[in-house]
Amino acid sequence: MEDGRGQREALTLVARKPSFSLPTACPNCLPAYIYLKFANIPFTLEFNLIHPDSDQIPFVESGDYVAYNNENGGVLQKLKEDDIVDLDAEVSGIPEWVSFKVMVESWLADAVLYELWVGSDGKSAHKIYYSDLPWPIGNILYYKQVYAVKQLLGITSENAERREEEIYRRATVAYSALSARLREQTFFFEDRPTSLDAVFLGHALFTLLALPVSTSNGYI
Repeated sequence: MEDGRGQREALTLVARKPSFSLPTACPNCLPAYIYLKFANIPFTLEFNLIHPDSDQIPFVESGDYVAYNNENGGVLQKLKEDDIVDLDAEVSGIPEWVSFKVMVESWLADAVLYELWVGSDGKSAHKIYYSDLPWPIGNILYYKQVYAVKQLLGITSENAERREEEIYRRATVAYSALSARLREQTFFFEDRPTSLDAVFLGHALFTLLALPVSTSNGYI
């Protein structure tokens, strides 16, 4: 990753395209974008329109190096493990930080998945992932993803209402706990940004700007 002068090659974040006034309208890509911005590292943002349902996106490239989102706990974890950029070195051992990070990446992530693919009419999902594809292909991929999300969230025709209530309840608990922790601070821990701040800010912006108002108000 370094040339003969010991300089690291420039980073490129490959994400899904912008929309809803967001630099990337993908709920997985937006935290990676914010994380690199928080790290104050110059990077180029490129968009992949060819593989809308790839779980490798987002990924970061630098010369021959690539950090994919579907390996080693996600692209942010991969960047930390490979000593590319680590905003969490001073907080990763704090149990409370770990708990909040898990809460955001599970309970709030589940709420976004539910709203985007199950709890709404699908217009946001189509705009983000499939608007550049021919309609029949985009429609097939959309319903395939809806099925996959229902399986991931454990939703069946018998428990759909109960699972919806549980997802909303957990999201509400998460928001209350995060709000109590943040109070009037700019960042959650150590008065500086960490991946927790990047992931939560990405979640909040996506929820407010990309999800339909009628659904996102269900758990905010």
